[in-house]
Amino acid sequence: MKTLLLLGLAAALLSSACISLRPFDEIRRSLPEDRFVRVGDQLVHTETAGEGPPVVLLHGFGGSTFSWRHILPGLAASFRVVAVDLNGFGYTQRPKDRESYTREGQEALVLGVMDALGIDRAHLVGHSYGGALTLWIASRHPERVRSMVLVDSAAPSFPEDRRSGAAAFRPLAFLFLRGYAVRPAAIRKSLERSIYDDSLITPEMVRGYTERLHVEGLADAYQGLTAPRPGPAKRVELEEIDVPALVVWGTEDVLIPIEGGRRAAERLPRATFVAMEKVGHIPMEERPGELLEIMMPFLERQGG
Repeated sequence: MKTLLLLGLAAALLSSACISLRPFDEIRRSLPEDRFVRVGDQLVHTETAGEGPPVVLLHGFGGSTFSWRHILPGLAASFRVVAVDLNGFGYTQRPKDRESYTREGQEALVLGVMDALGIDRAHLVGHSYGGALTLWIASRHPERVRSMVLVDSAAPSFPEDRRSGAAAFRPLAFLFLRGYAVRPAAIRKSLERSIYDDSLITPEMVRGYTERLHVEGLADAYQGLTAPRPGPAKRVELEEIDVPALVVWGTEDVLIPIEGGRRAAERLPRATFVAMEKVGHIPMEERPGELLEIMMPFLERQGG
């Protein structure tokens, strides 16, 4: 009876709180063909520029290649840059299976894109959730990672820690998404928590983040990213990741406070830590020029 009541409530609320989702086929037709890389049966959206040693950009949770728009051109002056839309985000085709949204699934997507583009080894730059995946990949495939830049990075356990039993109930998950989580007002609130200087948040920025979430397969992606999965999650020991690392953090990050970033950097054997003053959780939105000035010398020292 309780389940029936919940289903009825979800259906009633959804009828008055719907958002439109853009069909993937429409997205594919609207963008240049070379923006998509085929990995198995899936089309993965990327943005590429430049020549030289490869740098792969991995965005945060709720982000996309859009998040890197301010620093990608600067990096491309010296590197071959590949920004990837991870499973569940941006304009990448949303798989239906939940395994694609695990750390292992995201790893397969990133390495699959690298393989398809003929990249054996790359510098990985990961922000937040993308930083967690960078650490995960570096721990399992250090031979594929020349160096890593972690920008306000989540812990490597974050993609599994954030899972919740409530997300397993599809009607309520669908209601949460369409009724609140991916509406422009909610996206703006999320940006306000993430960015120290709210005056930088423009309608264009909100629209850029919102549109790339309103894509066919939203419910599949949300459940894949948040519903529980069987078995214990594999641990990652930071002390065992023997890869050159630059750890960059905003001093005003309220989502992942800087103290945690310092402690994580101390555990990485080959890490350098840099703090960005009066910056929140998304430095590439707030001070992209300063972030580039920090990143470029490190990446150039690691070579290609």
